[in-house]
Amino acid sequence: MFIDEAEIHVKAGDGGSGAVTFRREAGVPRGGPSGGDGGDGGSVVFYARPGLDTLLDFRGRARWVAESGKSGRSKDMAGPAGADLVIQVPPGTLIYDIEKGVLLKDLSRPGMRVVIARGGRGGRGNARFATSTNQTPRFAEPGTPGEERHLRLELKLIADVGLVGLPNAGKSTLLSRLSAAHPKIAAYPFTTLEPSLGIVEAGPERRFVMADLPGLIEGAHRGVGLGDEFLRHVERTRVLVHLVEVRPHARQTPAEAYRTIRGELAAYSPRLAAKPEIVVLTKADLLAGEPDGAALRSEFSREVERPVLAISSATGEGLARLVKAILDLLDEVDAREAAAAKTRPAEAAGPPTAPAPASPPPATKRRRRRSVAARAARTPPPEPEAIP
Repeated sequence: MFIDEAEIHVKAGDGGSGAVTFRREAGVPRGGPSGGDGGDGGSVVFYARPGLDTLLDFRGRARWVAESGKSGRSKDMAGPAGADLVIQVPPGTLIYDIEKGVLLKDLSRPGMRVVIARGGRGGRGNARFATSTNQTPRFAEPGTPGEERHLRLELKLIADVGLVGLPNAGKSTLLSRLSAAHPKIAAYPFTTLEPSLGIVEAGPERRFVMADLPGLIEGAHRGVGLGDEFLRHVERTRVLVHLVEVRPHARQTPAEAYRTIRGELAAYSPRLAAKPEIVVLTKADLLAGEPDGAALRSEFSREVERPVLAISSATGEGLARLVKAILDLLDEVDAREAAAAKTRPAEAAGPPTAPAPASPPPATKRRRRRSVAARAARTPPPEPEAIP
């Protein structure tokens, strides 16, 4: 089952409380305070795991809580820190804070990690409050609570090539012929009810990811049919392959069918309509032996004002030319992106690094030993980036 939206509540772990204890040892007639610090609570970390392509894991679980830190112990021992909660999501997941109405993070690349909710800090034990005037403090700090957020997760699939077109234009059949994917194929519209991904092997060292998206119809950008629900996935593709039947079912000419989809893409997002595109006339085998077949392809190319490839997924006609055209277009996109990156080196380098925090004041020998023990018990965050 394909799930591309979910709402969840996440809570980081609370910090453990500091301990109030005193030394009771043989040979030490006047033991002092020995309460250790509480452990830090675990943070909530989102990880874009390669291979995932759905938010199905969130459908039956709306609350995610990290482990809290444990309380401090006697003999200056700090409590164990809580383990971080690592939530795995598909690459391309957008994380929104519902209450603030802002986008927190776009996990657009596999392997990205981000701390969404920080764990609470552990409280200090009574040994940290001993002074010359108060040598036996009988109090300690409680731990601070972990952060909480109400989140909306939205998945936009990431693919190199997106197949668009009217229902029954041959998108699923083409994906099944070029990759090992097995989308549902039938002789009626709206066969594809959810996106399918396939890897096209174009040579020993060339491959690309192709996405088969549900068919669009007129009014898709307003929610008509299935298009409004899945148009967001087209935004993540690098290039579009626009499939048009030689004989559309809706009593349209191929040019009219092409303009219908182009209008929906532009109405949904001008950026989407500006993506590089390859126009493909599908089911060319239906024109085999007809004298006006070549004339139809030529007329369609003139009307859409761009080159048109003719293919037949049933017979394999034109598939090799289509794969080569896709590779050439992807190379062009790579070259443009590389040239654009060179023109803005400062932006590509990212924001300046924040200055290092000031060094803490020197501590006494006993306090330094406790600080080292407390730091050793704490688990370092998996990713320095955190959401403010």
